[in-house]
Amino acid sequence: MNIVAVPLAFPADCNVVAGQSHFIKTVEDIAELVVTTVPGARFGLAFCEASGPCLVRTEGNDDELVQAATANALAVGAGHTFFLLLRGAYPINLLPAIRQCQEVCHVFCATANPVQVLVAQLEQGRGVVGVVDGGSPLGVEGPADKDARREFLRRIGYKR
Repeated sequence: MNIVAVPLAFPADCNVVAGQSHFIKTVEDIAELVVTTVPGARFGLAFCEASGPCLVRTEGNDDELVQAATANALAVGAGHTFFLLLRGAYPINLLPAIRQCQEVCHVFCATANPVQVLVAQLEQGRGVVGVVDGGSPLGVEGPADKDARREFLRRIGYKR
C-alpha cells in the first residue's frame, strides 16, 4: 500500500465539500440539494463512479467550478468520492442537507482552506484515508481574539 497526499485545487473565492457516497444517483441528488437549499449559488460537482464504466459524473451551473471539481476527482481518483465546489454559498448552509442525502456515507471536509486528501493506493484502486484541512494551531485565543471571532460571526449574519 502506498499513501499519497493529493492537494485539492479550487478558485480562491470558493468552498469545497469532499465526501464519499455509494451510488451514481448521488450526483443528481446533491445538485438538487444545492439549487433548492441555496437558490442562486454557483457550483460544480464531480462524483467518481466505482463500478461499471467508472466515469467521473458531473453536474453544476458554473463551468469553471465543474471543471475544477472534475480535476480534483481525477487527481484523487478514489471510487465513490464527490467534490462539490461552491461560490455564493457556504458549506454551513448545505451540510445538513448533504448529510441527509440517502447516498452520502461520509463528509471528509467542508472548507475554503488549502486541503490535502490522503489517498491509499492499492492493487484494487484508490481510497481516501482522511484529509488535512488548513494549518495546525499556532496558539490559544486570547480575549482580543475572542472578541474578533464574535464580531466576525455577527458581521456575516451567523449570530445575533
